[in-house]
Amino acid sequence: MAEILFYHLTESKLEDALPPLLEKSVERGWRVAVQTADPARRDTLDAHLWTWRDESFLPHGTDAAEGAEQQPVLLTVSPENLNAASVRFLVDGAEPPGALDYDRVVFVFDGYDQTQLEAARAQWKKLKGEGHALTYWQQTAEGRWEKKA
Repeated sequence: MAEILFYHLTESKLEDALPPLLEKSVERGWRVAVQTADPARRDTLDAHLWTWRDESFLPHGTDAAEGAEQQPVLLTVSPENLNAASVRFLVDGAEPPGALDYDRVVFVFDGYDQTQLEAARAQWKKLKGEGHALTYWQQTAEGRWEKKA
């Protein structure tokens, strides 16, 4: 059964918080899918990941490009596991795939966006009711992650 984590953004934006989480995943040898709610957001994140830090290279691609199945980090709008990822990040209120056949499923949501907050709460309630083990992480004032539940 997948390890399910909820990351509640309170001190930074997704563009600042997501790249380090993706880097750590790649360092651990995990293949990752990042599912967004729409193609425009996917493309914005794609452009950002190429330039987010000068001293870093985060290999990634999108499901709109050729070779999606070869990407260690795939930005997608599809619920399909196109790159055989073991970790799936769901951002901006993206709807999770029907089957959570991953080692990890990570919901990342903006605590100041009421729609994302309500969607995360609904997912928590649904998944908890299905018997999944869930953990909840919230940012501290310094932007670090602190386990709350």
